[in-house]
Amino acid sequence: MGDVGEERDTDEPFGVSGGYRERASRPAGAVLWTRTTLPARPVLPDGCTDLIWSGGRLLVAGPDTGPHLPGDVVPGALPGVPEGRGGTPIVGLRFAPGQGPAVFGVPAHELRDQRVPLADLWPAGRVRELAERLAEAGAADSGSGVGRLLEETAAARLRDATTTARLRDATTTGGRTSAVAAALARGRPVAEVARAVALSERQLHRLSLDAFGYGPKTLTRVLRLVRALDLARSGMPYAQVAARAGYADQAHLAREVKSLAGAPMGVLLAPG
Repeated sequence: MGDVGEERDTDEPFGVSGGYRERASRPAGAVLWTRTTLPARPVLPDGCTDLIWSGGRLLVAGPDTGPHLPGDVVPGALPGVPEGRGGTPIVGLRFAPGQGPAVFGVPAHELRDQRVPLADLWPAGRVRELAERLAEAGAADSGSGVGRLLEETAAARLRDATTTARLRDATTTGGRTSAVAAALARGRPVAEVARAVALSERQLHRLSLDAFGYGPKTLTRVLRLVRALDLARSGMPYAQVAARAGYADQAHLAREVKSLAGAPMGVLLAPG
């Protein structure tokens, strides 16, 4: 990933296609992305949550447990809201696993496999004001101005959440969440991760549901899938992908990809 503010064209992420660009975002760990057409393929689980602006509407995409079709990903799926076409940008801010609840104000499991209007989570007046500002920013500067405003809004929410946690003497929550995500991404056993963050396995499960939307075992599977797809996109043979990503063997890799992504690896890697 480039430096904050560095925008670049990318190879299409798996499950995403069509005029896609992304850059590292000012809220640490987040990614700002834009696209000009709807994705041709399903969007795959990655453990993240997104705040999306399109067609004059703000939408929240929760953490997925399976593939989502393009119509479920942007506000075009909502009645009366046009899909992104003809160069009209769809702009999104994708939050790292565990980051979304502080922005949206609800536990991640309440958004799992959901696409909901932001107005269902925030006060309607606040969302209306933000939508008006985004519309003005889009008219003046296309997707760039919209992206900056989404970043500013998210950064303010994250600062407020940090301040609230400190006032409640809960300063370890954010660090513990990050430590859990990092350890599970490395394939550490759940019991080992629980001990490392001074929690019981049951407490770790509750923390994971609230922070990530999944239990720790499901989050491990999702993050392992993300790594496997990244490795496969680089041209690495599937047997090596399986070994590097932490699967028992290539057959295990194939089963997990089909289970979480809904299609074999070869289909996901095919151009178009």
